[in-house]
Amino acid sequence: MSDPVVIVGGGAVGSAVAYFLAADPAFDGRIVVLERDPTYARASSALSASSIRQQFSTPINIALSRFGIAFLRAAGAHLAVDGDAPALGLTERGYLFLAAPAGLPALEASHRVQRAAGADVALLTPGALRERFAWLAVDGLAAGSLGLSGEGWFDGYALLQALKRKARALGAEYRAAEVVALERAGDRITAVHLADGVRLACGVVVNAAGPWAARVAGLAGIDLPVRARRRCVFVFACREALPGCPLVIDPSGVWFRPEGARFIGGVAPPPDQDPDDAPLEPDEALFDAVVWPALAARVPAFDAIKLQHAWAGYYEYNTFDQNGIVGRHPALANFLLANGFSGHGIQQAPAVGRALAELIVHARYVSLDLTPLGIERVLAGAPLREHAIV
Repeated sequence: MSDPVVIVGGGAVGSAVAYFLAADPAFDGRIVVLERDPTYARASSALSASSIRQQFSTPINIALSRFGIAFLRAAGAHLAVDGDAPALGLTERGYLFLAAPAGLPALEASHRVQRAAGADVALLTPGALRERFAWLAVDGLAAGSLGLSGEGWFDGYALLQALKRKARALGAEYRAAEVVALERAGDRITAVHLADGVRLACGVVVNAAGPWAARVAGLAGIDLPVRARRRCVFVFACREALPGCPLVIDPSGVWFRPEGARFIGGVAPPPDQDPDDAPLEPDEALFDAVVWPALAARVPAFDAIKLQHAWAGYYEYNTFDQNGIVGRHPALANFLLANGFSGHGIQQAPAVGRALAELIVHARYVSLDLTPLGIERVLAGAPLREHAIV
């Protein structure tokens, strides 16, 4: 029997690779997924706000999420096991990006890219915003970009578990294990060494280690610009209803959306207050100082909100250009990367999983060419910048 494909990381991205690989009729090998925390207590997939959008500034990200929304809509058929289909709670209520006058040129430029890529989005004037969302204060706004379809939110943990369950049903093996060393011979990784002393020979290694991807890459002698950056999610209640509320991104960077009868929201901290590997404890001072004031200014009904709960998870943040790093490393023929998605990994997991499975089985991208996301751009110092980071 040939050496297995070893996937380091069993979150949504790693499990998507395992699922698409196992489901490919042309694949007849073994798959071993190594997950150091099978409880997923610190996994980004479990701690994500789990939203999906097409409003990006780069065509490749739009294409990834267009496949993602199609996959989520049909997840019951794709991921059912013995007739038991997962419930992902997909809610397509759109994203609303708001822009002040200074941000209008960037919003319009991204809108042109999105429309050219087939995204169903509309630019709305302040008057149109007020007419559509009576609860929204439009002071200081120049425009808003609204996703009319194909955007919303879902249960990211349920997606992770459904991908894992289906991959296992198709023959993938999951092990609770931590990789501590990679054995290299020339341009190939020949084995992974686990913390329990086991040496596991491998035919292909996929780095899907999320926020800890740089450590895994470092074991292969690769410098990967991916860092764990804490993002806090705050849960709050509002007495007034906000009819038709989408996921809203204020010009301040503060975002919010409905979550059942409540709301969740957050903001990225300033760059000088955004260290690597910060403790996964929510920063409630950030809510009081930044989030709440912005929420109350944009939605008058939020002036009386009460913080009820909060949690924190890691972005696997690509410090180079905030885009995913996907594909083979040129110095290692059998070492594949699926890293650095900077907050949009959960929505792009299906497309990335499909792409890497194709690369493993067919030695090329078949459905969607992800060459623009290759690490070659990092090595060449030529960033593919994603401007629409939330």
